[in-house]
Amino acid sequence: MKFKEILEYSLLNTDNFDITVYNLIATILILLFTRILIGVIYKIFKRRIYTNNNIDLGKSHSIYQLIKYLLWTIAIVLSLETIGIKITFLLAGSAALLVGLGLGLQQVFKDIVSGLFLLFEGNLKINDIVELDDGEIGRVKEINFRTTKIETRDNIILVVPNAKFIDSNVINWSHIQKKTRFNVKVGVAYGSDVALVQKVLLDCAALHKDISKSPRPFVRFSDFGDSSLDFQVYFWTDKSFEVENIKSDLRFEIDKQFRINKIQIPFPQRDVHMISK
Repeated sequence: MKFKEILEYSLLNTDNFDITVYNLIATILILLFTRILIGVIYKIFKRRIYTNNNIDLGKSHSIYQLIKYLLWTIAIVLSLETIGIKITFLLAGSAALLVGLGLGLQQVFKDIVSGLFLLFEGNLKINDIVELDDGEIGRVKEINFRTTKIETRDNIILVVPNAKFIDSNVINWSHIQKKTRFNVKVGVAYGSDVALVQKVLLDCAALHKDISKSPRPFVRFSDFGDSSLDFQVYFWTDKSFEVENIKSDLRFEIDKQFRINKIQIPFPQRDVHMISK
């Protein structure tokens, strides 16, 4: 059998298409070439990111993802055409199926469209610190067409549908000023020296290395509570992702200094007056 005859040998023959050895080899080469081309493009993007600090990591990743999906789409269409399957025939023959899939995959399409908005608007970028509407805070690790991966403070990877970032209220802490204000609440017993309380709270805030010296921390006497005098110590930090650890350190120091200065943190209490008849 001649080489030409081997290439023209029919592997699958139907009324609509005829798959030969040549068609199969050509299809494999198209897919292999696409895979190699995507790998080369990835290396080019990676090299440009490392050599040029002005290139935004998130936008570069978005452009690479778009090119990758586009190339694979073209490769699949060419592969189908190569083996004799006409795309127009395929779409016409499966119109009812596509309608059913469209209705069933509405949320998937919504996530994909939302992903396109995220990739090109730039409201969400790699390494941004975000807070979801359920209070979960995390760092953006990867933005894809349908989902976004977020790493929480507990080093758990959340896979979040992109539509959530479009439909819900999401706080992007990275878009706020570099230094963000936070506070720690504390109550002291009635009869405490409020001037001393203020001094101790400010001293505790000044001791922490991650609390900004400018703007300076300040103390607010917020209320006369049911069982305590309520204070809030406000401070600024540029480490919003680690702020819960900073708050914890501050509470430890406040408790220590209150004990040294004999400032009491009261237990909730209620006075009951008995009236005898």
